[in-house]
Amino acid sequence: MNRLYTDLLIKIIANTIYGSGSQVIDPSKIGESTPFNREDRLVGRDWPTVAHSMAGVRRLTNVRDLVQRVINENVPGDLIETGVWRGGCCILMRGVLAANGITDRKVYVADSFDGLPPPDPENFPADLGDRLHEYRQLAIDQAQVESNFAAYDLLDDQVVFVKGLFGDTLPGLKAGPFALIRLDGDMYESTMDSLEAIYPRLSPGGFAIIDDMAFGPCRQAVDDYRTRNGIKAEIHEIDWTGGWWQKPMADN
Repeated sequence: MNRLYTDLLIKIIANTIYGSGSQVIDPSKIGESTPFNREDRLVGRDWPTVAHSMAGVRRLTNVRDLVQRVINENVPGDLIETGVWRGGCCILMRGVLAANGITDRKVYVADSFDGLPPPDPENFPADLGDRLHEYRQLAIDQAQVESNFAAYDLLDDQVVFVKGLFGDTLPGLKAGPFALIRLDGDMYESTMDSLEAIYPRLSPGGFAIIDDMAFGPCRQAVDDYRTRNGIKAEIHEIDWTGGWWQKPMADN
């Protein structure tokens, strides 16, 4: 792999080169921004105005490194992210495949492409009071994400878009096995729907990345799923909110 290429991809996806500002995180203040803060962008604590990911440099580096491990360790399967925003993490996944000359793996890009759903506290009490659906800054349509892939010359038939709410689209998705899954659904419902649908298709030795471990509902969903399925693999910390584990050979 050309490490210089993927390092540059990370810098561009996070836009640490030109240092664009951050959106004001308030649903009523669309279009307002604050100056670029390099430390916030490093650890993904801001919502960039221009960058193609809000994951930050450390979580993007984690994606790059684990996709490379999938290749180096010959873990069978494709790659998927559930909750993609502007597509940056998936663009990076596709870029790592390209840097390695890999043509037999796909990147699945799963999102509503219309922001987050209102909470369903009757079925998912942990999401009671969640307001993320009010943030239209999170609603990036599929055409824009496709355009972002194309800007890197990485939009091709190895990229598959899966549009809709995870509970509707993922159970019937004809895909798998997966070598790496990355969950960025924020809410309990989104996280649980993703885990239930795609974790059983994660290959032994594959990687599960969770973007929102610092948020109570997401962390609860992860803990509930792992407990129910007897998953004891260590969760490795990426930064203040990201975490990952490797699926052991004995996992379900």
